[in-house]
Amino acid sequence: MEPDAQGLLDVGDGNLVFWEAGGSPHGKPALIVHGGPGSPSDGLGRYFDPARYRVVNFHQRGCGKSRPSALDPATDMRSNTTAHLIADMERLREHLGIETWLLFGGSWGSTLILAYAERYPHRVSEIVLIGVTTSRPAEGEWLYQGVGRFLPAEWESFRDGVPPADRTDLPAILRGYATLMADPDPEVRRRAAVTWVTWEDAVIGHESNGKPDSYSDQPLDDLLTMVRICAHYFSNNVFLDGDIILREAHKLAGIPAVLIHGRLDLSSPLDTAWQLTKVWPAADLVVVDDAGHTGSAAMSDAIRAAVDRFSRA
Repeated sequence: MEPDAQGLLDVGDGNLVFWEAGGSPHGKPALIVHGGPGSPSDGLGRYFDPARYRVVNFHQRGCGKSRPSALDPATDMRSNTTAHLIADMERLREHLGIETWLLFGGSWGSTLILAYAERYPHRVSEIVLIGVTTSRPAEGEWLYQGVGRFLPAEWESFRDGVPPADRTDLPAILRGYATLMADPDPEVRRRAAVTWVTWEDAVIGHESNGKPDSYSDQPLDDLLTMVRICAHYFSNNVFLDGDIILREAHKLAGIPAVLIHGRLDLSSPLDTAWQLTKVWPAADLVVVDDAGHTGSAAMSDAIRAAVDRFSRA
């Protein structure tokens, strides 16, 4: 699907958020919410029928075609939080004159979708989540330390990517990376970013159908941007109050949803999606037995089926 409209939306704080849209002008509105944080998706997604959907994509603050870019160490990150991203999504909806929209995304995108939907449930028609996360502290601790029990040498290298004084515990490690990614020396930033994505690659690469260079196989500027934003968010518990998404899941009542998750997802274990559907009766959980975080052919089929199902709603 090719975009037929795009723009830069002024969302305040000196930020311009890039957006694009395509598909039928009369189709069901859908918003793609990318992961990362800091990993913008290009295009309008291969799962949407352009005859049935009006699809919107946007680049979250600091990444992709949005400005200013977190690539520049001088960019002030204080106005880049989950609350800001939620407000940007709502401002974009208003700007485009959309009454309600389907929300589609995975990984970090699923966290942001859930946070937005709990804030604006009356603006959400349906939800499709892939590789479900709520980014509560326990999930961050698992991804950046706990899974190291399976990959001890790789995790030790990740830990040692920060100065010795920052290796006391995981919060200190994450803060250490955030500091390194704001260093004025480009070589300091490059080394820190490569070490960070080498860890993430190790986790993804050991999953079923995992690709060994999922994160590092991208242009250096994109890698630097993503790691700076990731370190900024996860060193601040993604600016959410603990397990607030699960605690406030009752606000999602009545929003039809499909949660699609790989049983072999090493970076984001299945139990989060399972716990969420226990308190969200309108959500269906689809478990794909052969998939990890990066998916599989069977997962693609499940995603397509969910999107097709809601196109008829």
